[in-house]
Amino acid sequence: MTRHLLLLLHPSLPTLLRLLLASALAGGGTAAGAFEPLTVHDDRGAAVRFEQPPQRIVTLLPSLTETVCAVGGCARLVATDRYSNQPPEVLSLPKVGGLDDAQVERIVALRPDLVLAAKSTRAVERLQSLGLRVLAFDSDTHEQARASLFAIGRLLEGEAAAARAWQAVEQQLAAAAARVPPALRGATVYFEVAADPFAAGAASFVGQTLARLGLVNIAPAAMGPFPKLNPEFVVRTRPTVVMAAARNAAEMAQRPGWAGLPALREGRVCALDAAGYELVTRPGPRLGAAAGALADCLAALPPNTAPR
Repeated sequence: MTRHLLLLLHPSLPTLLRLLLASALAGGGTAAGAFEPLTVHDDRGAAVRFEQPPQRIVTLLPSLTETVCAVGGCARLVATDRYSNQPPEVLSLPKVGGLDDAQVERIVALRPDLVLAAKSTRAVERLQSLGLRVLAFDSDTHEQARASLFAIGRLLEGEAAAARAWQAVEQQLAAAAARVPPALRGATVYFEVAADPFAAGAASFVGQTLARLGLVNIAPAAMGPFPKLNPEFVVRTRPTVVMAAARNAAEMAQRPGWAGLPALREGRVCALDAAGYELVTRPGPRLGAAAGALADCLAALPPNTAPR
């Protein structure tokens, strides 16, 4: 029995004092509902102070919607961007545009006490000028996804949930890496995000996931997170594995010189359906699940027999 509990039970203590002690002990030493004023720094370098945790939140990026829900704040959402579809309970919320066309008037009319957006969202400054609290985050890397998860967790009093969510990501990443066939570890990979072609480079969150799976990205980190590649560069690098949305993967062999790529010639192509591609290209609390989906695809591919 702890000293605090002994004091609590001591008969000489007034009843009111014992009740107050009981309340404090039940709340971990802090009165229930207490919130220490908090200043959150976002990826613009802006500092936003909160005297109370936000209760009405608008999100303008799917990964931020998922992050709010992962830390227990789903019920506080009053609107999301048009692409937010996970978890399913957000589907019924009003949709207020996206990166380039956020519906400022509708957002203001919803009276949010927090708007969460990508740093690149065009409406950030406009929303802020209208008196709304806005936090803008980057999401190019695992580190940025983790940082925004923990920042939002602190703000919404969901730090423990944020820690659990990221622990799950790490466990899933490790489990996915263990499922990759040994013959494909160290293989080169091209991950296409657009047919121009744009790639998910080694510096991106997708690239970091691929590295955790033991693959070598043909687009090095020096090129940036999502570089536009010369098609001839892809031909010259001869990736062992290709990953892309199914509609893009289906027409790759028709591109000049691409039919001879080892990945296409030997069938080592992860052609992701719409749900799979969305999962893999969305940073946030489902990064571990994305790694699992890629590992499952790699495990089903023909073995790589080429010398490395």
